[in-house]
Amino acid sequence: MPRLDLQTTPQGVVAALQGQWTVAQLSRAAVWAPMAGTLKATVAQQPAGWDLTGMDQLDHLGAQCLWHHWGGQWPAQLATTPSQRAVLERVAASGQTDQATPPSPAAYNSLVANALTRLGNGVATAKDHASGMLQLVGQLVLDFGRLLRRPHDAPWRDVSGHLYRIGASALPITALLGALIGVVLAYLISQQLRQFGAGSFIVNILGISLVRELGPVLAAILIAGRSGSAITAQIGVMRVTEELDAMRVMGIAPGYRLVLPRALALAIAMPLISVWTTLAALLGGMVATQLATGIAPSFFIRALPEAVDVANLVLATSKSVVFGLVIALVGCHFGLRVKPNTQSLGQGTTASVVASITLVIMVNALFAVLFKSVGI
Repeated sequence: MPRLDLQTTPQGVVAALQGQWTVAQLSRAAVWAPMAGTLKATVAQQPAGWDLTGMDQLDHLGAQCLWHHWGGQWPAQLATTPSQRAVLERVAASGQTDQATPPSPAAYNSLVANALTRLGNGVATAKDHASGMLQLVGQLVLDFGRLLRRPHDAPWRDVSGHLYRIGASALPITALLGALIGVVLAYLISQQLRQFGAGSFIVNILGISLVRELGPVLAAILIAGRSGSAITAQIGVMRVTEELDAMRVMGIAPGYRLVLPRALALAIAMPLISVWTTLAALLGGMVATQLATGIAPSFFIRALPEAVDVANLVLATSKSVVFGLVIALVGCHFGLRVKPNTQSLGQGTTASVVASITLVIMVNALFAVLFKSVGI
């Protein structure tokens, strides 16, 4: 709360300001009206000086208010802190002496209301997406039960097509990036271990980091950007061209023919792609290790099974299945929510990639916490 006290000193009466002279306080009608009158009356008394050092906080509006009541000129005696002086000098340099009236309480309350409205809309949107994802998961479970009961009616051709597009066609790019990541890690780690004469432990570090974490996560991020966006775009185009409506009219369940094949394909392909990416990264790391430290590939191959427990590989492939399901469900979720226009299609594809990568990293962190003692 801003305050102004008149203090008697040997030099005369000094106007001492205290409290918070900020927009949050001065925008309140109950504070501004009496304070403006007090300032006007104090200036009329022509005090010997002004003391601002007792203020808790001074912002641009408070400085502008004081500068206006001082008549746009510096008092003869003014005690301030360096930060207060800087604020007052900025106001003086701008020459703003006619805008001392703070924002009205209604305007300030409007800003707060808008912020709360945006927060509420964000929470409601997140709740809507969470509800839609939960319904999609439930529908996927029911469709999988239908598949088990009547496997001969399942869309196996769609599953095989997605396996090729998602899995086989992604092998070159995942192998290339995996090998490059292995090379980079090997060079960086070897430089640090060489300082302690522990170059042979590079096999342990590379093995654990690539098999347990980096291989599955790198593969999942690549597939999320490559195939997750394609899933959203495919289903979104079907929404724009009204193919989804036609499927419902014909009595074809979109979940059984669109979501289930993609989820199955990604759940099968992701562990295989993860292992493929990890092998490529280990191969790149092995070559870089030989060039950087002179460790022979034969030693690398013999030491790797001793350094990396089989449980790490089981954990990596298990969470890769979850990564695949997450990417498929997120891609289908945003694809089914696309509105019949091209702008919504682009926004949905972008949101799908961002959400997929975010959820993959969150799921990986959850696995790391839950299985921190497995294979270590």
